[in-house]
Amino acid sequence: MDIYVTIMEWFENFYQVVLGPEPMGGYPRYMYWVEGTIFTLELTFLALIIGLVIGIVVALCKLSKHKLLRFLATLYTDIIRGTPAMIQIMFIYLVVFASSSLPKLLIGAIAFGINSGAYVAEIIRAGIQGIDKGQMEAARSLGMGHVMTMRLIIIPQAVTKILPTLVSEFIVLLKETAVIGFIAGFDITRVANTIISQTYSATEPLLMAAFIYLCLTTIFTTIMRQVERRLRASDCR
Repeated sequence: MDIYVTIMEWFENFYQVVLGPEPMGGYPRYMYWVEGTIFTLELTFLALIIGLVIGIVVALCKLSKHKLLRFLATLYTDIIRGTPAMIQIMFIYLVVFASSSLPKLLIGAIAFGINSGAYVAEIIRAGIQGIDKGQMEAARSLGMGHVMTMRLIIIPQAVTKILPTLVSEFIVLLKETAVIGFIAGFDITRVANTIISQTYSATEPLLMAAFIYLCLTTIFTTIMRQVERRLRASDCR
């Protein structure tokens, strides 16, 4: 009975700290979580799109016959992969866009997109190089140009192969957005910090933030597994 009472008291305290209204009937804290989750999702999807575009371009540059393009693409991936994401984000926010009035969401998406693009480029490059060279030669012998061969034959097969790795990169990107608070972005982690500063209680807000991240990653992983199964099924037909 004592255990039951203790558990109920903990849940009541959890509700008051994490979801209840601010003191003096202020803003309900559950709305913080809603706004923080929406910000995190918007930031992740925008960064994902930017990262994919950059990744495809850089991957093609790394596979190019032109030495300058290969050098620039390699330099970009080495610099981005060799420096912390937090430093890159702060540099882009405090230096590159120091005098800009762009919203923090867009600046954060550009910063995370540039970071993610380096990793996506390596994934795509490895996927394209994993395709049998004989397919490229067969397509060229049929009169297809390099661009057409890549677009119709090589890239569709590469996408199927790299999809699981791309999903993993997406999950990593979602979790890495937790550092957007360094440029005052109001994401899930920033919400937890805000509530901690209001209540001087860290356990409940951090548990709530971890729970939301876990739910989001589980949902996206499940969806992408279904997509992956359908792609494999279509390949077998």
